[in-house]
Amino acid sequence: MAAKSKKATKPSATTLALPPFSPPNPPPVSTSRRALIRKELSDLYVSGIKLLVRFHKKEEFENSDFPHLYQTWYTKALPAVSSLAPDRLAEFKSYYEVDPKRKSLGYGTYVIQDFLKGVAPNPIQYPDFDTRQQTEQAFYNQLTLLQSLSERIDSSLANIEGMLFADIQDNELAVAKELSKLSLRAAGALAGVIIEGHLQRVAQHHAVKITKKHPTIAELNDALKAAKVYETPAWRKVTYFGDLRNICCHAKGVEPTKEQVGELLDGCDWLTKTLN
Repeated sequence: MAAKSKKATKPSATTLALPPFSPPNPPPVSTSRRALIRKELSDLYVSGIKLLVRFHKKEEFENSDFPHLYQTWYTKALPAVSSLAPDRLAEFKSYYEVDPKRKSLGYGTYVIQDFLKGVAPNPIQYPDFDTRQQTEQAFYNQLTLLQSLSERIDSSLANIEGMLFADIQDNELAVAKELSKLSLRAAGALAGVIIEGHLQRVAQHHAVKITKKHPTIAELNDALKAAKVYETPAWRKVTYFGDLRNICCHAKGVEPTKEQVGELLDGCDWLTKTLN
């Protein structure tokens, strides 16, 4: 006589604890990128909470508008997670997208996309499976992840700005190298501008206060060494690069050599990729 198959049992019931909804105070008017991103993120989170609360109250979705509203919200939320927390993107998507390697449908594998398609596990195997409750939990997890992104705005923007600044420096250095074929002085002067700009960025990154509005390479170099951003060997190198830059810009009657400008350009490349 064949043994009776065991029915899959529902995990111990847990009540979805919806976060209390209270509209936050409007952020102060500001044109800064950080403020604008914080506002967009806050609006996205609040709209998601409102949608989840409505979904929790079944009577408010008699017209079955949840699929459209959720898809609109998800489309906006996805690039926000991708930009601010690329390491959490796969997790965020896993609450919505069906795993292509999924072998069974049930607790632990049911996702929001299943609900939107009207898919449900086998009622014989899962007689008490609540598709709405599983969808609520997945959506709630997405909102919790989204809320945590506010702590990443500053660091993410700093990384983006750093990458853009590095690209600009590489382009400027490439221009300086091409310029050296026409004018050694002009190439050396441009390299000096790149070095000054990079040292100012390093000082800003390490909160080193520079009193002068337009500090020289030497002044920036001394301030960074005094703040122990880097040690004497690096300070000596930067001092030498400053001397070469001065020959290109200020020394009258002394023409910079091809070797000196070559050293300055190579030093510029080393400095921008080493001192941060």
